[in-house]
Amino acid sequence: MVDMVKAHAGVSFELTDEQKMLQKMARDFTTAEIIPVAAEYDEQAKFPDDIFHKARELGIANMNIPAEYGGVGASVFEECLVGEELGYGCTGISTSISTNGLGSLPIILGGNEQQKRHWLGERLVDGGQLVSYCVTEAAAGSNVVGIQTKAEKQGDRYLINGSKIFITNASHADFFTVFAKTDPNAGHRGMTAFIIDRHAPGVKVGKKFDKLGQRASDTAEIVFENVEVPEENRIGQEGQGFYLAMKVFDYSRPGVAAAAVGLQRRALEESVRYAKEREAFGTPIYQHQAIGHKIADMAINYEASRLLVWQAAWQVEAGIANPKVPAYAKAFAADMATKAAVDAVQVFGGYGFMKEYPVEKLLRDVKIFQIYEGTSEIQRNIIVRELFR
Repeated sequence: MVDMVKAHAGVSFELTDEQKMLQKMARDFTTAEIIPVAAEYDEQAKFPDDIFHKARELGIANMNIPAEYGGVGASVFEECLVGEELGYGCTGISTSISTNGLGSLPIILGGNEQQKRHWLGERLVDGGQLVSYCVTEAAAGSNVVGIQTKAEKQGDRYLINGSKIFITNASHADFFTVFAKTDPNAGHRGMTAFIIDRHAPGVKVGKKFDKLGQRASDTAEIVFENVEVPEENRIGQEGQGFYLAMKVFDYSRPGVAAAAVGLQRRALEESVRYAKEREAFGTPIYQHQAIGHKIADMAINYEASRLLVWQAAWQVEAGIANPKVPAYAKAFAADMATKAAVDAVQVFGGYGFMKEYPVEKLLRDVKIFQIYEGTSEIQRNIIVRELFR
């Protein structure tokens, strides 16, 4: 009976040789290129332009762009493998590297052939450019339907007016995927997606925000004042924007959760290392149950978070539309990463509060995971909605 079960097992947690190679490549890249400069880039709030281009040359940026447009054509699962490794090194730098994946998703999922060839192939892959994803507004964060940016049709063009806030990589992006209302009275059916070139007249990028954490990631406001956008830059049909945005989240949330998993692993490993060396009352502090159990919980939650991320990635690739699972992964990984960072500082005691030690930065970096790409509260709303549907 045991042999039969093994023979017919449909689930494996073993990575393929190719996936192990990809994971190792990303881990080696993180060790060589990210960890040595992470503190400096954080302190200076320096955008990792040089690191992004090294990652691009290696094939761990623009991962989700299909091979026919010059990209790697990586699966969501492969993106998650890389995302965990980059997140281990610095979630600010990893966010800067991975944002092209988010910004390009509306084009990958909803764009036509001409748009994919030009914006994905010519601009992102061949041109080495950056793209930002623009949904959030000052009065519309969690409530995506509440956006107020308008797109008014005028002949074969649209006139865009409005602003977007907290836009990642905005100061460095060469173009933007922007969601606007083509019919303000139609609720979620009145939203449409567009591609807007940074150099289009009327596009203004504001001063970047000075942030608590993930300081190597650029975040700024964008204002659109009478920006003319040709009809050929509309992604999909009018009114399809909300559905496209929701589909994007199903693809993007596993990767965001994977970065949180990477931060969890960093908190765990730093805590293990320190708790072996630090003594109190004549013994290494991990032998005191109060500390040892904190670290054990970190390990449990790390493994559970990673499995949820893997499940969410598998589901997307299998074409299963079930928003609960990405919500499970995003909420749990974000919450457990936050707990891990808090507990890591506690393990380090007073030293954990000092910039000299890495866990101080982990605590500042981690908080945004409970906020961006849908807050932990919104993930729970999604779960409740699906459970009681």
